[in-house]
Amino acid sequence: MASAGVLWDCEDPGLWAAILARHGEVLRARAGPHGPLEALDQWYREELPAAIQGRAEKHVTQPELERLLAWKLAKGRFRPRLQQLVRTNTPELVVRRSAAAFHLMPDVSAAVTELCALRGVGPATASAVLAAGAPEVAAFMSDEAVAAVPGLPALRYTLKYYLLYLSRVRERAAALSRGSAAGCWTPQKLERALWTWTVGRKLCPDLLPDLSPCPAQGDPDGSCVAGATQ
Repeated sequence: MASAGVLWDCEDPGLWAAILARHGEVLRARAGPHGPLEALDQWYREELPAAIQGRAEKHVTQPELERLLAWKLAKGRFRPRLQQLVRTNTPELVVRRSAAAFHLMPDVSAAVTELCALRGVGPATASAVLAAGAPEVAAFMSDEAVAAVPGLPALRYTLKYYLLYLSRVRERAAALSRGSAAGCWTPQKLERALWTWTVGRKLCPDLLPDLSPCPAQGDPDGSCVAGATQ
């Protein structure tokens, strides 16, 4: 089986896209026959971003924050204590802190710090909130995506670590976008591909494309660069 660093080193946007296309199947393998993960993931990828973007002032609500946390825990490692803590935040506080965080963007450091003032919200959960509302700037810090980025130190759930991870993800997304004729790779889109690769290798490796050899495919105009305004 290929090492985790193989996908990261691949310069062919088409192969990255082929892996991302398997996200739904890998997600089903992760969820099992009775889990709520598929419905939660569709909500996080489609309904929540639309709700955030449709508001005069970007923010998330208390029920949305709780549901986002349920999605995060179902997709990764379950930590029930976080759910209890998040429920103690008042609806007004969640709206105020999340609106302030989005107002601070694209200063991701300040935005994460603002969200981490909420109980039960650390940098990883904060990154999920920001990625839902600003996928062109932020990426969710999933354990699985971190594992697929070579050269990072041991995982720590700190702001400093998240900013290091995000800088690597932004650089890779920009490089793939320059070589892609199919559209931009946002940091959040890249995170989904990394998650799919890491989980797919463990649960259903036969679904994933062969990455060797993995040539670069350049786009002569290089016009689309993810995160160019970050």
